[in-house]
Amino acid sequence: MIILPDEISDKYELVVGLEVHAQLSTLSKSFSSDSASFGAAPNQHISPVSLGHPGTLPRINKKMVEYAVKMGLACNCTINLYNNFARKNYFYADLPKGYQITQDHDPICIGGKVTIRLANGTKKSLAIHHIHMEEDAGKSMHDQHHADSLIDLNRAGVPLIEIVSEPDLRSSEEAGLFLTEIRKLVRYLDICDGNMEEGSLRCDANISVRLKGATAYGNRCEVKNLNSIHNVRRAIDHEFVRQVLIIEAGGYIDQNTLNFNADTGETSVLRSKEMANDYRYFPEPDLAPLQLSEAYVQTVKESLPALPNALFEKYTEKLGLSEYDANVIIADKDFAHYFEELIKNTDHYKAAANWLMGHIKSYLNENNIAVNDLKIKPATLAGIIKLVDAGKINNSVAWHKLFPGLLNEPNKTPEQVAKDLNLLISEDNADLNQFILDALAKYPDKVIEYRKGKKGVVGLFMGEIMKLSKGKIDPQQTNKLLLKELEAK
Repeated sequence: MIILPDEISDKYELVVGLEVHAQLSTLSKSFSSDSASFGAAPNQHISPVSLGHPGTLPRINKKMVEYAVKMGLACNCTINLYNNFARKNYFYADLPKGYQITQDHDPICIGGKVTIRLANGTKKSLAIHHIHMEEDAGKSMHDQHHADSLIDLNRAGVPLIEIVSEPDLRSSEEAGLFLTEIRKLVRYLDICDGNMEEGSLRCDANISVRLKGATAYGNRCEVKNLNSIHNVRRAIDHEFVRQVLIIEAGGYIDQNTLNFNADTGETSVLRSKEMANDYRYFPEPDLAPLQLSEAYVQTVKESLPALPNALFEKYTEKLGLSEYDANVIIADKDFAHYFEELIKNTDHYKAAANWLMGHIKSYLNENNIAVNDLKIKPATLAGIIKLVDAGKINNSVAWHKLFPGLLNEPNKTPEQVAKDLNLLISEDNADLNQFILDALAKYPDKVIEYRKGKKGVVGLFMGEIMKLSKGKIDPQQTNKLLLKELEAK
């Protein structure tokens, strides 16, 4: 990518607005009973209704409405109680009806915001213009046949929500963080799996530039169907440079729809940018207006789980965890749920976070499993932490010996397995004193070095004591007794 000189790039401000399409995890499609599941053979989940055959009538999927309201509440939107649907008319091979049922003047969610945390630690609220419901189109495949493009209409009619931001984003970093927050929210709400690679979360970026201090927006270009957060950032960075170079050369930014090439990192013109009147919107004649009640919205609100920002505040302000720890935990819904269950069983929050982000995360990654598949449940892990806190076992033995033992016998308590494996620290100081004396006797020259001021040899003695005791010592207590013995002569 071309790097602009600072004296040029500093003259311009980047302006970005995102349109994020989230495919909702309903069992059936938006306006028909066809299955909305992913992965079927081509054109298996279709019917005369989803294909728009003459005489067929659509009907509204209640779950689609519920999921849209959930997302709106999570984004601090105003829920529109009176909803209309509209037809968006355009002709493309994978749009079987020749129009898309969507929302135009009366979207279900209005306004709202998403809060992001930048790398420098500052928080920024990014405004949402609206969220609306609509149905998806089918899928065109251009690499399955040597001469023809093939059409799979399984996806046609699958429910979507489109989250439309205001043009408030001023960097590719902000765009990436906005999209990350949206993906976290849909996963926490269980309304979409957020899988960008499979297309269940897709993003279009509207990008323009203007001179710093200007109030009018420049002509924007829309980059379509970006399939990863990384590519969203790359496309924005590329467009900023491309548009600035055109303007600096005295050119004009044409308002086009662009394609992004992930291999080259460059954009190319897909078609001239459509305007709203190109789609000839008009009210959907086969669907009556949708009237929601305040009581319905309140019921949906009461069903919401704890969301990422609320958990972040809880972990940093109430539990005393660092922002880094909190961000790692809330990054994944199931990880956060495991932690929530864990802290119901222990109030040693830092130890709980350390175990989860260190040992547990490493184990999950090494074995390529999800935290929901971990045999050791939160209450059991809390039991391990309790044994360590009580001085009955040390951290090293807990991880290297007790944890594997519990994986083999997950229905036993940590204390039972520790006893079975003879891992508990002996409370008999006579044994510990003997281990200390044996270690000192093995390295008499190092004892002399210590007494001459070389304090670093303490680690050698501790390692030997650990070996002699097979790890069944309290390191802090042992260290005190060792130093006492070294200083005594």
